[in-house]
Amino acid sequence: MSPARPASRERWRAAPRALAPALAGLVLGVAALGPALGPGFTLRYDMVVVPDPPLAWPSGGFPRSVPSDLLLAAAARVLPADLVQKAILLGIFVLAAAGAAALVPGGRLVPRLAAAVLYAWNAYLAQRLLLGQWALLLGYAGLPWAVRAAARGGTGRLALALLPAAAGGFQAMLVSAPAVLAVAATRPGRSWRATAAAAGVIAAYCLPWAVPALLSGASTDPAGVDAFAARADGPYGTAGSLLALGGIWNAEAEVPGQGEWPPATARLALCLAAIAAYLWAGRTRAARPAWWAGLLAAAAAGLAVALAGAYLPGLPRTLIAWWPGFGPLRDGQAYLAPLALLVAAGFGLLAARVTAPARGRRPAPVWPVAVVVLLAPVLVLPGAAWGAFGRLDAVPYPAEWRRVQALVNDDPAPGALLSLPWGAHRAFAWNGGRVTLDPAVKMFARRVLWNDALTVGLPGGGELRVAGEDPEARAIGALLAGDGPVTAALRARGVRYVLISGPDRNRFQSRLPGGTVVHAGPELTLVRL
Repeated sequence: MSPARPASRERWRAAPRALAPALAGLVLGVAALGPALGPGFTLRYDMVVVPDPPLAWPSGGFPRSVPSDLLLAAAARVLPADLVQKAILLGIFVLAAAGAAALVPGGRLVPRLAAAVLYAWNAYLAQRLLLGQWALLLGYAGLPWAVRAAARGGTGRLALALLPAAAGGFQAMLVSAPAVLAVAATRPGRSWRATAAAAGVIAAYCLPWAVPALLSGASTDPAGVDAFAARADGPYGTAGSLLALGGIWNAEAEVPGQGEWPPATARLALCLAAIAAYLWAGRTRAARPAWWAGLLAAAAAGLAVALAGAYLPGLPRTLIAWWPGFGPLRDGQAYLAPLALLVAAGFGLLAARVTAPARGRRPAPVWPVAVVVLLAPVLVLPGAAWGAFGRLDAVPYPAEWRRVQALVNDDPAPGALLSLPWGAHRAFAWNGGRVTLDPAVKMFARRVLWNDALTVGLPGGGELRVAGEDPEARAIGALLAGDGPVTAALRARGVRYVLISGPDRNRFQSRLPGGTVVHAGPELTLVRL
């Protein structure tokens, strides 16, 4: 028998073990998304995908959707946009699970699967998904691969591993960069060269959104620190919520049942045990993986940013007032991504200890213990299943949205589109009343003017208004705040179309004398100036 055949058989036997974490991520993704994988589009908060999205560079305000929306629009030239959305969402779970498993030392399957399951099923991922931040989650999913690449060295390897974060854009890169730089700086060997190379790759990938941001003239309201600060979503306060990988600012992004005592206690205990296992694994320098110290530093820094917004809000407010570029610090909970990876790696190390056969004894079956370990992340957060009990779903766009999209995009004349009513979010009956960003922002191949200011309800009652970032939108808002006709003023500002939705369409339309109604349907009115 030739030696090639046994080697070939060994590879075939090893393939299922190598693919198991990715398959686990796929199963968890299906279980978490549930109805969102049905026909149609999943629309919730920042997650707005439209049919036939235009290949247009976003303009106005901070370039939050650069280059993610452009890449999605390019993919939608090959597949329908709703299928692209589902592929991205499932891919996040697969990539995250496989990456976390790849970090766990040793070749045992159960510890690798334990890390995969926890990284693909935790409060951080679930809450960011319910907030619709799929672009940030691309960076989250690619983070284990980026950490691994930074620890192993090699510019090309790191550039490949950071591609998901680069596709996600500014926030995906900002939650990935600290971990990559910290791991590169603490790896054995010539760390300064590795750090410089990592910084160069990160800087190159940030150019598509950093340059437009610097040229946009966008401003950041320091009041956003209070609006977006981490909050308690369970019985253990804000710090306890953050250590359990929760604590997002928006109560509507809370996972069903997350705040109840039994699952909250079990979830916090699991995360603390995983952190302890991670720290124990690094007690001696010889036993530490190359990424151990860097990931620990990045996780501690991310937790500190999140805690600062909740307990020392004056510090980020001062920084933002000094330079708007510090604006992303206001959503401090987003920077828990390295901590989530640390907890997943620690859980894998913990699983390796509790499922290891005792020395000097006859090996006992470990699968009963392994099954409990692998199910634990799901059991402590059951509300994340099936689209968070229906909070995520897929719906078709009404036909008149497609009609209005065609009318505007087929018009070669220049000019912006103004979307009314003057608010960023909508709650359409055809979307089950779920709050979503105005789809008009993504639907048209021309500049769309919309109100990017945000009103946030405060835990003690009342509301906090965070000023918008786009200077042109602020000027339009001041114009609409008055009374009387605005047709001439809007024309002077380059507005060609006004799209009006909601029950007050007649009131808004009465302020546009001389405009031509080119569409009047059950929900939308389109006026050409």
